[in-house]
Amino acid sequence: MSADPTPFDDSPSDVVRYERRGPVATVTMNRPAYRNAQNSAMTYALDRALYTAAADDTVKVVVLAGAGKHFSAGHDIGTPQRDAHLPHARVAGLWWDHADKAGAEQRFAREAEVYLGMCRRWRELPKPMIASVQGACVAGGLMLAWVCDLIVAADDAFFADPVVRMGIPGVEYFAHPWVLPPRVAKELLYTGDRMDARRAHELGMVNRVVPRAELAAATLRLAERVATMPRLGLALAKRAVNQAEDLQGLHTGLDAAFALHHLAHAHNAETSADPLAGLDAKAMARAAKDT
Repeated sequence: MSADPTPFDDSPSDVVRYERRGPVATVTMNRPAYRNAQNSAMTYALDRALYTAAADDTVKVVVLAGAGKHFSAGHDIGTPQRDAHLPHARVAGLWWDHADKAGAEQRFAREAEVYLGMCRRWRELPKPMIASVQGACVAGGLMLAWVCDLIVAADDAFFADPVVRMGIPGVEYFAHPWVLPPRVAKELLYTGDRMDARRAHELGMVNRVVPRAELAAATLRLAERVATMPRLGLALAKRAVNQAEDLQGLHTGLDAAFALHHLAHAHNAETSADPLAGLDAKAMARAAKDT
């Protein structure tokens, strides 16, 4: 079945690609030169693409993928297109624009929108979402995979949340104790070490592990299998499981951890070079190699 062209114009950046193949829409992050690091342009393009898939009655399942060698290396903290200072129309909450604010007000307002708010919005998309993960799925990349209902990982995929190195207790969408056993979540955070795809599968964080060359095809087969089910049944089943997670404390846990996250940013801003404790992407990579 031939793929349909993108239903929206995301010029001039093309930081996200959209393709529909029958009942499956594939949304692909497209910053491969920067390991699909998430700047605001990409984040808002993802939101538009996922909204398009939600509104399209011909789409029953959404696949989230990353172009190139890596799914996503996390938030953009140092590429030439880092755009955290730029204003954007709010879509994920009622917090005001951050661009003309300072200090904790600026950081909290922006991250409540583009990180915690967006992830909550995407988690509630009433169609199954499948993450197709290869290479790095690090920090903010975990957030994108975790809002999906299923995860298919290539055998070269690895998962990590190393931001404790910055003195920050984890990424903004703090689902760690719900997607992993608590002691494993603590190990992931305390060490910053990588978890390979096989281990993630053993722990139930990943549904399937396949050879890298078969990742796209295997993900599509699973998506097409899911798409044979009734649309409303899928939506209600997804809502039922999400509600169960929320009754187990996920929603309030996210709020509590988000507050601690911003306490750490504020502490860093007062005691070090910046809210990230002076660490950029290269420094984080060096720290990972040294451990």
